[in-house]
Amino acid sequence: MTSQSQGIQQLLQAEKRAKDKLEEAKKNDEEKYNKQSYLTLYFAQRISAFQVMGSHGNLSAKIEEQTTETIRNITSSYHKNMESMMKNILSTICDINPEVHPNFRNAV
Repeated sequence: MTSQSQGIQQLLQAEKRAKDKLEEAKKNDEEKYNKQSYLTLYFAQRISAFQVMGSHGNLSAKIEEQTTETIRNITSSYHKNMESMMKNILSTICDINPEVHPNFRNAV
């Protein structure tokens, strides 16, 4: 009888080890699947980022074009208004009207 109970114990232990190995294999498969999912997601994000960077290249060209246009407009405005502004400034500086200050008292 003891040999039978030992045999049953061995069978139960073997069954438990098999169950543990099966659970470990499932766990490994899940980890492998999770790693593959993560890698797939990572590569998709990197490709998306690369495509966005490509579209930013076009954006930087547009910004450069707008900047050049703005500089051109400012330069033309400067050349157009420079002479009239210089005349205005010089007339203001050179047009001197000497007056006696109202607080000045005649010492005499």
